[in-house]
Amino acid sequence: MKKVISTKHAPAAIGPYSQAIEAKGMIFISGQTPIDPLTGELVTGGVKEQAVQCFKNIRAILDEAGLTTENIVKTTVFLGDMAYFAEMNEVYASQFDGDFPARSAIAAKG
Repeated sequence: MKKVISTKHAPAAIGPYSQAIEAKGMIFISGQTPIDPLTGELVTGGVKEQAVQCFKNIRAILDEAGLTTENIVKTTVFLGDMAYFAEMNEVYASQFDGDFPARSAIAAKG
């Protein structure tokens, strides 16, 4: 059985998907974009500001499920260019206390 997790404190889905799904005691969060849920707009600034907003969105979804970033076991980061990796990584490292989750980082150009 699955349960849909949704919060107004993270951007609404912009397609046929859910913000998150709980199934068999695990939470699966859909990929996040740097959209501010209050304005519906992409945040201004660079990679750091975008990464911070993505984590705010993730935290809001986790909070709705009664969880924190301490419960994250795996992440996948998509970057427009690996040249942004260091900036993203600085923000990423600041988002976790203690042990980091497993992670993949991929450059995805479209």
